[in-house]
Amino acid sequence: MLRNFPFGTDVESVLKLCSSALHICQIHGFMLSRALDHDNVLLSKFIASCSALGLFDYGYSVFKRKTQPDHIYLYNNMIKYLSLHHSSRSEAILLYNRIQLSGLRPDSYSFPFVLKAAVRLSAVDVGKQVHAQAIRVGFESDVHVGTALVQMYSSAGLVFDGRRVFDEMAVTDVALWNAMVAGYVSNGDIDGARKVFEVMPERNVISWTTLVCGYVNVNRPSEAIGIFRRMQLKGVEPDQIAMLAALSACADLGALELGDWIHNYIDKYGLCRTVSLNNALIDMYVKSGNIVKAFEIFENMEHRSIVTWTTMIAGFAFHGLGREALETFFRMERDRVMPNEITFIAILSACSHVGLVELGWLYFNNMNAVYGMKPKIEHYGCMVDLLGRAGHLKEAEDLVMRMPFDANAAIWGSILAAARVHGDAELAVRALCHLSQMEPGHSGNYALLSNTYAALGRWTEAGMVRKLMRDSGIKKMQGGSSVEVNNTIHDFAAADISHPKATKVKELLIQIIWQSKLTGFEQMEYEGMVG
Repeated sequence: MLRNFPFGTDVESVLKLCSSALHICQIHGFMLSRALDHDNVLLSKFIASCSALGLFDYGYSVFKRKTQPDHIYLYNNMIKYLSLHHSSRSEAILLYNRIQLSGLRPDSYSFPFVLKAAVRLSAVDVGKQVHAQAIRVGFESDVHVGTALVQMYSSAGLVFDGRRVFDEMAVTDVALWNAMVAGYVSNGDIDGARKVFEVMPERNVISWTTLVCGYVNVNRPSEAIGIFRRMQLKGVEPDQIAMLAALSACADLGALELGDWIHNYIDKYGLCRTVSLNNALIDMYVKSGNIVKAFEIFENMEHRSIVTWTTMIAGFAFHGLGREALETFFRMERDRVMPNEITFIAILSACSHVGLVELGWLYFNNMNAVYGMKPKIEHYGCMVDLLGRAGHLKEAEDLVMRMPFDANAAIWGSILAAARVHGDAELAVRALCHLSQMEPGHSGNYALLSNTYAALGRWTEAGMVRKLMRDSGIKKMQGGSSVEVNNTIHDFAAADISHPKATKVKELLIQIIWQSKLTGFEQMEYEGMVG
């Protein structure tokens, strides 16, 4: 690479062409032969190239051989790269301490770099000491230092302290505001984040994306989509993170129209279809009911991760397509992709939908025997569900009794549902006994037992269960649903008239019921739907 390397060659340009350890060694030798290693800026760029090629230790050894670094620029860059490497973050803090011992003065870059190291080490006490030093040398009002301090305090759960730093800043920029919004989001205070967001003098794509992600993280997908729509109306182009968050919200709500829009947007503007973005599209289409579109994306992917395979297997199982799920798993094994714990939850669910008890046992046992994974309570839950659906009620109850975990409400609920389907009232009573302790106010459990008695013609016992519900003050849980119309999600709850078009909805429902009667269709339980 450096054959016939002339004296006046631009070393910075050559560093950009480096692609191997050999190139780094050649350039280092050239720099030493011409004393270019004394140029702090050039040495910093050399160390940056080492870090980019995964040769950070080599670059750091070059820095340490420098007897007395005499420029803050070199210190700052070295602290920056040390803070990025897990094993060297404590050295970043030690190097920061050497700055003043060397007769130099930290600047507005020194503090943010060392604060990043403190964040990654979860060393909030170190962060507080750095804050005190920033105040002592007069950098507490610098916007870059303030942003780093807000991030440091927020990462430690001290969002109140971060807010105090934010409020004391005389000069702000969008990065500082974003840090404050992100601080509230990372601490689960989405309402606090929203308040800051709404008064921002300026927003960028990071501002919008942070809030969309925040709503998704606290399981408020409707509001996430609302912010994403505002983002569109403001003409802000979403980045990949925003689209991933929006797709996750669409998946939670089954908002197929908006999910389709995001998919078309990605294709229209030729955005990079990363594996994670394709995975999110598959998940969205699966949960929005379009399993064909999900499989089409899966088939067109050049590269697939374990998440891709697992999402597709789980998607087939979710839609009751157990055989397709199993075939996809067989393909995954042929491609020598190692399954993970979530994959086995998906494949056991697929066996449950198809009723393949023996195959389910095989995969359950192979988790430990073949793949070295000890089944968790979720896997036991899948096996209980599989056995219960197939009518193997005694085997299901035996598995609950001998598994190395205390059965949770989901497992006993599965037992109760299986007992209801297969008419085993005694097992249903035993399951409800456990559920009444875990979920004393859950009306659905009592309803299942009452229905089990009713299906067996045991009306007295069914009435007693209903009376027990009334005497215990247990009320039937309010039903709810949502529907997407013209890219807007509408939520409805039983007996709820708060929707702005509730009257029109009610009138239309009455017309539907009337037309059904005229055509001879008897709707047995519509009375409770129209209040």
